[in-house]
Amino acid sequence: MPKIIFLPHEELCPEGLVVTANQGESVLDIALENLINIEHACEKSCACTTCHIIVREGFDSLEQSDELEDDMLDKAWGLEPDSRLGCQAVMADEDLVIEIPKYTLNIVSENN
Repeated sequence: MPKIIFLPHEELCPEGLVVTANQGESVLDIALENLINIEHACEKSCACTTCHIIVREGFDSLEQSDELEDDMLDKAWGLEPDSRLGCQAVMADEDLVIEIPKYTLNIVSENN
């Protein structure tokens, strides 16, 4: 089974975390299942950028992003070439190293 290494994030995952992942699950779902509460204001429908992640290793194992995701990513804070939306990045058979950006743009927060 592939693994995801979540790099340390000051608020969401201060120590970092290594978890086993199931192929076909989104990185966001795996994070949430492991109590890494990445924001997801659009209910995982690819309509915002709150679940923006950066794939530091394993990017090429993910299916290519579609036009809608690319359009959303253009609005993300701290966009990098290996950026994806966590709700759209689906696990394949390779390990991933994931960085959660320090900031996110969230007009409507689900956590209020």
